[in-house]
Parts: sequence; C-alpha cells; structure tokens
Amino acid sequence: MERSTGIVTSQGQSPLTKEWKDTLAGYAFTLPFLILFAIFTLYPIVQGFWISLHNWELVGTNIQFIGLSNYQRLLNDKLFWSSLEHTIVFVILSGPVLVVVGLLFALMLNRKIRGMGVFRTLFYMPNILSVAVVGLIFARVFASDQRGLINALLIPLGIDPIQWTLDTALAMPVIALTTLWWTVGFNTLVFLAGLQGIDENLYDAAKVDGANNWQIFRHITLPSLRRPMTFVSVLQVIGSFQVFGQVDVITQGGPSGATRTIVYYIYERSFDYWQLGYGSAMAFVLFVLLFVLSIVQLRIQEKDA
Repeated sequence: MERSTGIVTSQGQSPLTKEWKDTLAGYAFTLPFLILFAIFTLYPIVQGFWISLHNWELVGTNIQFIGLSNYQRLLNDKLFWSSLEHTIVFVILSGPVLVVVGLLFALMLNRKIRGMGVFRTLFYMPNILSVAVVGLIFARVFASDQRGLINALLIPLGIDPIQWTLDTALAMPVIALTTLWWTVGFNTLVFLAGLQGIDENLYDAAKVDGANNWQIFRHITLPSLRRPMTFVSVLQVIGSFQVFGQVDVITQGGPSGATRTIVYYIYERSFDYWQLGYGSAMAFVLFVLLFVLSIVQLRIQEKDA
C-alpha cells in the first residue's frame, strides 16, 4: 500500500484545508459589506436601468415598457447635450484648480510652524458645511444688485454693480469658485497626509547633493504623491460631473440655461416633469460615462507610474 505524500501541519491540518479556512474567513469578514453594497449600490443601479426602459411617471400608475426609446430620445435632445457641455465646462474650470490649489495649500500647511494646526483646521472647516449653507452664502456674496458683498465693495470705487449670476459668461465661474472654497479643504487634507508620509531623509540627502527647492519638489515630492494625486483626481472628476446643489441654490440652472448641468437636468426631467424613466436613462448614461472616465484615469496614472 502506498503511503500518502500529503504534507500535514503541526496542528494536523493539510495546507490546502488551512487555505480554504482562511479564504472562508476572509469572505465572512467581507460579507456584511458585500450585503450592504448589493442593497444600497448594485440594486439601485439595476433598478434605475429597469426604470429607464419604461415610460415611468413619478406619481401614479402610468408605467409602460418602451425598451430603449428613452436612450434614442437622448440622441436628439438638445438640452441634454447642452447640459453635458455645461458640465464639461464646469469640470474643466474646477477640476484642475481644485487639485493644484489643494496641493499648494498642503505644501503651505506642511511647514513646521508653531500654531499651524489652527490654520489646518480653518482651511478644512468649509468642507463640513452643507451645500445649502454654502450656496446661500455665495448667493449673497455674488448677488447682482447693490446688496451683494462684492458689488458693495466695488461701488465705492466707482465700478458699476456686476451681474455675476445673471451674466452667461460669469455664472459658471461663480459656481466653480463656490465649489473651490467649499471643497478644496478635502483635497488639502489628502495631500497633507501624503506629504507627512514622505521620508525626511530623502529631502536631507537631496539638499546634501545640492538640489534646489524646485528639483526637490519635482523629483521627490511629486513622485511620492502619485497615489494621493490619483485618488484626488478621480474623485474630483466624479464629483464635478455630479455638481447639483450649488447650481440649484445659486442660479437654478440660469441664466438662460448657462449653468444647467447634467444632474440638474436629470432632476428637472424626473421631478419637475415627472419623467422618471427618461431621467433614469440620463442617469444611467452618466454612470457609464463616469465609470469609463475613472478607468481611463487609473490606467493613465498606472502608465505614468
């Protein structure tokens, strides 16, 4: 009779059995998250796609299966394409600025100066405010009449009141500036954590070799912040494409639809016109677009690594 050649551990278990137990234990720990993820993320996505295949009113029982008709309707919807264009403009205006300003603030706040913790708190504090509060604040700051804070400062200088939120060329920059003040603290916090994780010996060695500040920043700081940069960039693009609250509070999509973003248009169609099926179709298209953009960003960052 041949003797078994299986290897047995000191506890009397084969490595294969132990590996299976470790795998099952891992799944057991992740199961609660997977259940919540399926209920609150996967199910809404699937349900939203199912609704998009119907002529589905928000209130009532007028529900009719129409297949891909809502998606075909999108191709000829000028408001959908204009709202997508406005959203891209907002992403271009706000995204790079939020990343660069967040990094600059982090570099400034990373200095070892007495009392710097107070300034770090002050820079992050706007991020804890709700979008409604921030919107109301900046609606008053950029009010187009004489009661607006900026106009009140310009009038004594002999400058006529500027129509900040009533000018199609200025309304979107106002939304971008509001977003910068409100959310840059989060990016600053992420970059600051990355900066504090860089080994100080690298900086000391570079200084000994005669490197100047720009060379140190380019060859040590930036490469060390590659992961925080990727994280911030991806979140920034996703968040910017979903801008809604600032628009709703400050401009309501105006003037003349100049700040009607894609999410605001989805809201209008779904809740103002009760076209929940059509709104769900637009939301699903936005989901696919953001998914693709996120994958592309991650691949580009991996190639640059």
